[in-house]
Amino acid sequence: MRKLLLLLTIICFVNAFAQDKRIPLDTTVVTNNEVVINGKKISYQATTGMQPVWDDNGEIIASLYYTYYKRTNVKDAYKRPIIMSFNGGPGSASVWMHIAYTGPKVLKIDDEGYPIQPYGVKDNPNSILDVADIVYVNPVNTGYSRPVVKKGKKLDKSKFFGINADVKYLAGWLNTFITRNNRWQSPKYIIGESYGGTRVMGLAAELQNRQWMYLNGVIMVSPADYLVLRTGSSVESAINLPYFTAAAWYHKMLPAELQSKDLLEVLPLSEDYAINELIPAMAKGGFISPEERDKVAEKMSYFSGIKKKVILQHNLDVPKSYFWKELLRDKNGMTIGRLDSRYNGIDKRVAGDSPDYNSEITSWLHSFTPAINYYIREHLNFKTDVKYNVFGPVSPWDRRNNDVREGLRQAMAQNPYLKVLIQSGYYDGATTYFNAKYTMWQVDPSGKMKDRFEFKGYRSGHMMYLRNEDLKKSNDDLREFIKNSSAKGKAAKY
Repeated sequence: MRKLLLLLTIICFVNAFAQDKRIPLDTTVVTNNEVVINGKKISYQATTGMQPVWDDNGEIIASLYYTYYKRTNVKDAYKRPIIMSFNGGPGSASVWMHIAYTGPKVLKIDDEGYPIQPYGVKDNPNSILDVADIVYVNPVNTGYSRPVVKKGKKLDKSKFFGINADVKYLAGWLNTFITRNNRWQSPKYIIGESYGGTRVMGLAAELQNRQWMYLNGVIMVSPADYLVLRTGSSVESAINLPYFTAAAWYHKMLPAELQSKDLLEVLPLSEDYAINELIPAMAKGGFISPEERDKVAEKMSYFSGIKKKVILQHNLDVPKSYFWKELLRDKNGMTIGRLDSRYNGIDKRVAGDSPDYNSEITSWLHSFTPAINYYIREHLNFKTDVKYNVFGPVSPWDRRNNDVREGLRQAMAQNPYLKVLIQSGYYDGATTYFNAKYTMWQVDPSGKMKDRFEFKGYRSGHMMYLRNEDLKKSNDDLREFIKNSSAKGKAAKY
C-alpha cells in the first residue's frame, strides 16, 4: 500500500512539472496603460496573445504571437490609422521596432544607442501611438509564433518559409485581425524593417488583390531588396560606394578635402560618381582599359578611405565584408560593424578578409533579449515557458519568383491613395541607404508615381532609431507621412 501511495505521489509530482509547453492557439491578455508622448498623456490598451492561421480548408496550421496597442482616450477610435508592423530576417521576431522605435516602451540605452545595464525598458516619449494604433506581428517560428503540425505529420515548410508563402499567409492573418478588431474603416499602413521591406512590398499587392484591403501607406525601414542584394552584379557593387563614404567619414578616414565637409555635403558627390561613372566602368569587367581601371581605383579610394592598391587587387569589386575589416586595419586594427558601422570590434588577427563577428548585433542581442522577455511577462502579463525566438529557424527560405517590386507598383497604380516612405541609416552596411534609394527608383519605371515616394536618411545604422536624435526625427517623419497620406475626403481617382 505504501509503495502504491509513493508511486501515485511521484506520478502527480512529475505531471505537475511536465506540463505541455504549447501556447493556446487563440488567446489574449489585456492591460491598460498610460504614456506621455510629446508632453501629452496618452491612455492606451495593450492586447497581446495568439491568433491562428488557417489554410484553405479551414484547418489551423499555425498561431502567431502579436501585440496590439490601441489608444483609448479618443473619439471614433476605430477610424484612427492603424500600422501593421513587421521586422525582417527572415526569421526575426518583431522585437526591434516594438521596443526600440514606434511602441510606447523603448529599450534602456544611451543617447547614441549603446546598451546600458541593467537591461530593461522605459517610456517612449516619441512613440507614434498618439496618431496611430499599432500591431506588431511575429511570423511563424519568431517570438512565440509556431506552426501547428498534426501528430504523425511533418512540417510543410513550403507553407511559411519563402517570399510568396510568407506574404500569402500573413495577408490572410491580417484580414482576420482587422475584422476581429473592427478596423476596416481605419486608414491602414504596413511597415517592415530589413527583409520586412521585401515582405511589405509583397503584402501591398497581396492585401489589395486577394484580401481586398487597400492601404494608405507602405513604410520600408532599411529595406532589403533581393533583386539587387546578393546578385553579384556590377550595379550591386557600385552602389555600395556611398555607404563606404559614409562609414569612412564617420571614422575620419577620408581625405582632408572631404573630411572637412559635413556628411550630407559629401554623400551627393559619392552618389553622383557611383551612378554616372562607377557603374559604367564596372560594367566593362575585365575589358576595361588599364588606364581607366587605375583612374577608377584612385577615385574609389578617394571616396572610401581604403587604399587604391587593395581596390585594384579586387578588380574594383570590393566586398562589404572586406571593407569592414580593411577600413581601420592600419589605424588601430579594429573592425567596423555590419548593421551599424559606428560600432568597433576586436578580431583575433588584424590580417584577414572579413571580421570574426558582427560587433553591433552581439551588442543588441544581449540587451534586447532580456528586455523583451521581461517586458512581455511583467508589463504585458503574458506568461509562458515557451522560448521567445528573437531569431527563429526558417531555413531553407525560398527566394524564387521574387516579384514584390512589381507587386508594389501595381498596388500603387491601382490605388491612388497609396504612398511609400523609405527610412535608412547612412551607416548601415547590410542594406545600404543608397541601395534603398535605388530600389525606390526602380519600382516605377514610368516615373508617373515618383511624387508618391519619399526617402529619409539618418546619421545612424540599420536600426537608425536606436540613436535618440534619430528616434525622435524618424517618428516625427512617420507622423508627417501619416498626415500627408490621409485621404482628406478626396476621391480615389487620377
